[in-house]
Formats: sequence, C-alpha cells, structure tokens
Amino acid sequence: MEEYDENNSNSKRFLTAYNNIDYSIRAKYNMNRSMGFSELIRKAVALNYVIRKYEDELIDYGRLRNAIIHNNEDFIIAEPHIKVVEKIEKIEKILTTPPNALATVCRRDVLTAESTLTLREMIKLISSSGYSNIPVYRDKELVGVANGRKILQYLGNELLNKEDANELLDSQNIGNLLENMSDNLYYEVVPASITVEQALKLFQENNKLLVVLVTAKGGTRELPLGILTGSDVITMNKVLENS
Repeated sequence: MEEYDENNSNSKRFLTAYNNIDYSIRAKYNMNRSMGFSELIRKAVALNYVIRKYEDELIDYGRLRNAIIHNNEDFIIAEPHIKVVEKIEKIEKILTTPPNALATVCRRDVLTAESTLTLREMIKLISSSGYSNIPVYRDKELVGVANGRKILQYLGNELLNKEDANELLDSQNIGNLLENMSDNLYYEVVPASITVEQALKLFQENNKLLVVLVTAKGGTRELPLGILTGSDVITMNKVLENS
C-alpha cells in the first residue's frame, strides 16, 4: 500500500493556496485581519478584476476550507478533489504573481509621430501604417494619441459646419488638434509594471478608454514601450485563463 504523504496531500496543497490568497489580498488592499474570508472577497471584488471573476469560487473555497480543517488546522478531516486543488492553485498564481501586460499582451512596435504633422499627413500615416492609434510628441512630451475614429469624427463635424476640407487638412496640425480636443479620457499612460489584471480594470472602469500607452514609469516625457487597445481585452482574458 502506498504510504500517505501529508505534505503532498490535496488538503495541504489546497490550504497552502488558500492561505496565500488570503494573505495576498489582505496585504495588497490593507484589509482588516479580523474580517472573514467571504467578506474579504466581497470587498475586494471592486478592487481586482480576477477576484471579481472568481468571486463565487473563492467564497465556496472559503467554506470548503472550514470544512476541511473544522477550526483546527492541525487536524484534517477531508481531502478536496484534485480538480478543486488545481483550480485554487491557478487562482493563487494569478493573484500572487500576476502576468505583466507589457511582457504578455502589449504590441511593442509603437509608431509615434511629431506634433507638426498636418492633418492630411497624419491621416496618410494612419492609412499607410495600418495603426489606428499613434502617439504624438512635441519636444519629447506626449501631446496626445491620434486615433482614427476621433479624427474622422472631428472632420465630419467640421464639414457639417461647411469648412473647406482641403484647407482644413493642410492648415491644421495634429498637435494643436489633440490639445484642443475636449475629450481626453480615451487614452491613459501607465508604467511598465502594470499587470494584465490592472489593464483590464482600466478598460472596464472607463468605457471611453481606447488606448493604454505603457512607458517605463508612466510618464508623458517617456517614449512608449508598448500599447494596448480595446481589441486586446479578449487576449488579456485568455492570458489570465491560461496563467
């Protein structure tokens, strides 16, 4: 008969993952140590995309943990199924060592443009490059992000006001246009340390967000290291699923 290995048992693995999740959430969000696990999860749902996604499972795991140890962690009274163990270990990994967005999802070949480009030149650059979002700089300072949809909307509004298209395309430079745009909530600049979960949270909390620029420290005087758009949300979800 194979000897029972308590240190490698399903219950031991489950409790290790559970305790790591519990500690990680409390430490990261400065949660009260006396708070029960279910309440902890419900409060953290608003703070973390992964916790929100696995809320029901995590609450179930809290109940299972209580059943396994029955208020005495030195005395195991049940062994969880291996599939349950593997699932909680997966969630633990995502929460305690979350995948970095720049390393896993971001497009790294970011095309930038100078603010002096005319609107005509900018439209040609968007068309020839195939990139719908191009960061624009003036003296190494980010002015904004030239977004194809935003530019089309601007042109349409100006033409409705009977502006001359050719004059507009050649007289307006992209830097001034971006500075005068009233809606600047469609892009954000973030540091290279941003995780996939944090990036997803940005898109979820701001339904106007189209672009996330990643720089070394999240500064506007740094060239972009990577870029994320709304079309990357599906990929980010897959990264979390497969982590």
